[in-house]
Amino acid sequence: MSSVLNNFGDDTICAIATAMSDAGIGIIRVSGKRAVEICDEIYVSPKGVHTLTEHKPNTIKYGFIVDDSKSEENKIIDEVMVSFMKGPHSYTREDVIEINSHGGMLVMNQILQLLLDKGCRLAEPGEFTKRAFLNGRIDLTKAEAIMDLISAQNNFALESSREQLRGSVYKKIKSIREKILYQMAFIESALDDPENYDLTGFPEKLDEIINGLSKEIGQLLSSADEGKIRKDGIKTVIVGKPNAGKSSLLNALTGDERAIVTDIAGTTRDIIEETVRLGDIVLHVIDTAGIRNTDDIIEKIGVDKAKEKVQEADLVLYILDSTSELDEEDKGIISLCHNKKTIVLLNKDDLQDDIKITDDIVRMHFSDSKDDTLPIIRTSMLKGNGLEDLKDAVSKLFLNGDIVPKQELYITNLRHKDLLKKSYDSLQLVKQSIELGLTEDFFTVDLTNAYAFLGEIIGEEVGDDLVEEIFSKFCMGK
Repeated sequence: MSSVLNNFGDDTICAIATAMSDAGIGIIRVSGKRAVEICDEIYVSPKGVHTLTEHKPNTIKYGFIVDDSKSEENKIIDEVMVSFMKGPHSYTREDVIEINSHGGMLVMNQILQLLLDKGCRLAEPGEFTKRAFLNGRIDLTKAEAIMDLISAQNNFALESSREQLRGSVYKKIKSIREKILYQMAFIESALDDPENYDLTGFPEKLDEIINGLSKEIGQLLSSADEGKIRKDGIKTVIVGKPNAGKSSLLNALTGDERAIVTDIAGTTRDIIEETVRLGDIVLHVIDTAGIRNTDDIIEKIGVDKAKEKVQEADLVLYILDSTSELDEEDKGIISLCHNKKTIVLLNKDDLQDDIKITDDIVRMHFSDSKDDTLPIIRTSMLKGNGLEDLKDAVSKLFLNGDIVPKQELYITNLRHKDLLKKSYDSLQLVKQSIELGLTEDFFTVDLTNAYAFLGEIIGEEVGDDLVEEIFSKFCMGK
């Protein structure tokens, strides 16, 4: 359990838990020791009686929210359904009231203001989930999974969040920690009571155990890069000279006339960003200004932005007009793609008689390191050819060609990856101590560090600052 102390006291919080829009239903959530008492002051039954304190847990009641400070004919704020979940059998393990009102922004804000006037405090972002964590209902990985579930952009992210919410990451980390703890306890017991615990041959046995633990953590680490790509998507930049077909590519990927396409060079001068799905792969696509030498001040700013975006990209889609010969400007763009995962699209392939750029010419101008692996795709933005080949090329570059995930558990959280790496490195230090023939008390130092780093993942070794940082990223009312 977290080292952070639960110091909520009598503090009762409230927030609007649904989107602030003109929807059919809106939910205002209240949690804390005085949740029922405060909500009873603004709720009445159809008979006009304050009866919420008699409300049975895990049931829902029909009634009205009223403002007793107003005249009789104006006191009813809204017609509502009110549900009551008694702690500890609730989301936060506290008494929780949820007021289901109509979804208009004005009416929900009026109900929220009434709750604040009666003694509630406005919840901080993620505070309901933070209370669930600090009250021991969920671990930190499940808390983070809730936010990932809300923000999931594809089926992989959704299913990965569900798996983490069901405890897949927690159970795995817990299992590894228990194995480390057993070795730590054995060493401590042997050092305290050498007559009953024999350490003969123990370093060799521990070395084998460390190998096994390192393999388990290594498998989790190996899933992290692919997991992050599958979950968050690929930051993708389209580059090329003016009129090569960049904007046409963006429109083809989005299935919409998102960018202006004309025969006039330099039409795109600013950055255009879109999210595109190729199967279950998400590309965060940026269409940039055509890169060329120009005296136009505004276009030059766009070109400079394009060059900056290339440096930030995970993937560069370099589109070439295959009917024009490579020139110095093309060579400048190729140099920008150095050390970047790049897919070259030879556009206007429908004009077969005019083709001047071949695959061999492109490979010749790229570095030797990309000579055999550089994906080159012939496309026709006019006819929509080549998009399936592009999807296959992306999956090979980032997912080893596996569109469908090949395992159940993926690490998708950068914080988890960093802590797993620290734990792995600590275990390698234990191996070094064994190889150097150091005494067993040296082993416990790095075993303890490995154990603690894993504990930070699930929230059993965590401080106030980290908790605040994680839950501040949550939406209001969650």
